[in-house]
Amino acid sequence: MAQKKIKHTKGITLLELLVSVAIVGILASVAYPSYIGYIVKSNRTEAQRELVKLANLQEQYFIDHRTYTTNMELLGMASDPYITASGNYSIDSIIESLEGVEGGTFTLTATAKNSQASQDSSCVTLSIDEKGTKSAKSLTCWEN
Repeated sequence: MAQKKIKHTKGITLLELLVSVAIVGILASVAYPSYIGYIVKSNRTEAQRELVKLANLQEQYFIDHRTYTTNMELLGMASDPYITASGNYSIDSIIESLEGVEGGTFTLTATAKNSQASQDSSCVTLSIDEKGTKSAKSLTCWEN
């Protein structure tokens, strides 16, 4: 009696492929929003860093000229308003008189642009003033 050889095919079945695709889809649907949240928070950190840097430059300008400036170019930036390196924020300054001193206070405001504005709707604007007071629409905007 001759034995029949059993032929084994190599490969995957359609069912195995569909299960694999479903698992990858579930993982992606969980991971993508977390990834986007991380990117948005990272972009916001850039705005915070630039605001603090510009506040320091405003103080140096005040020491040299006895007034603050609304012109970001006078602080060494490439344009007025200043656009951050990523292009996600526009930063500008408002100055006001304080006790008869023209330009005695400033407020720097970073305003989100492009996709950052729509993805980070609770923190569209971040501000800092001459006292170092940080403000935003939400209390969590300046936390990291």
